Amino acid sequence: MNNISREMAKIACRALSEKKAEDVKVIDISEISVIADYFVIASASNSNQLQAMMDAVDEELYKAGYENHQTEGNQRSSWVLMDYRDVIVHLFSREDRLFYDLERIWQDGKIISPEEL
Repeated sequence: MNNISREMAKIACRALSEKKAEDVKVIDISEISVIADYFVIASASNSNQLQAMMDAVDEELYKAGYENHQTEGNQRSSWVLMDYRDVIVHLFSREDRLFYDLERIWQDGKIISPEEL
């Protein structure tokens, strides 16, 4: 794990907080997977909030010099995945977050509160 990915996760969490994202969690997967160092997971109460969260994360990471390599999902989606290579941001509707339960799937990773970053 490197300090750059930690900083990216911190920026994403800060952007999500500004848009009132719900239940923001960070999972450190650096020791159990090669796909990324961190997952940032958050819930939105509606599709407009989900879009605002997506835009905020993208804008703040872009301003910090980090490129979004791929986004899966759009404003009509209830799960959006934003791939910044070392950090993957998952934005969910409340229902889909409960259904897919990434925290359980990736339970071997270390859950970190955004404040710990």
